Amino acid sequence: MSHDSPDSASIFRYSVSVNPTEADSFQAVPANQGGATNEQTLLMLRVMQQLLDTQKKQVELLEEVNRNLQSGQRQRANELQQWKNANPQLASGCWRAAQALGQVQADYLRTMTDEVDFNAEDMMSSEYVLNEFVDRFGPRMAHLNTILQVLGQLGTPPTPPKQPK
Repeated sequence: MSHDSPDSASIFRYSVSVNPTEADSFQAVPANQGGATNEQTLLMLRVMQQLLDTQKKQVELLEEVNRNLQSGQRQRANELQQWKNANPQLASGCWRAAQALGQVQADYLRTMTDEVDFNAEDMMSSEYVLNEFVDRFGPRMAHLNTILQVLGQLGTPPTPPKQPK
């Protein structure tokens, strides 16, 4: 791929190849020699090589961070699965409770949205009405979401009995 930017057109033109063997090398091709020296070209190439090296280091660091995050998540998933295997009845109970609370949450959301529909204008014009709404519904919704999240993570749906073939 060849690129001529307006700022560098008078200094040099550079080529970068998608081919992995050529991707790390820049080759300067002098454009119009209008005042550009080899020193300027070489300096620009060194700067570009430093940018490339820095980007490679950033990619390596991001890959390492990703590996660390994935290993922590795998460990947590293994621990959770071990807990579920050690407590199958409790895991099944958590799943049933999460299903029931999900229905409760849906009903609560209907009540909350009805309240918003009914008092929307008052909420926009009165900070007191809005604060009352948030105080009334906010903490309960936050706590309910937290409980549902915990039950959902700990719960295991019951496995259907195997049917003989």
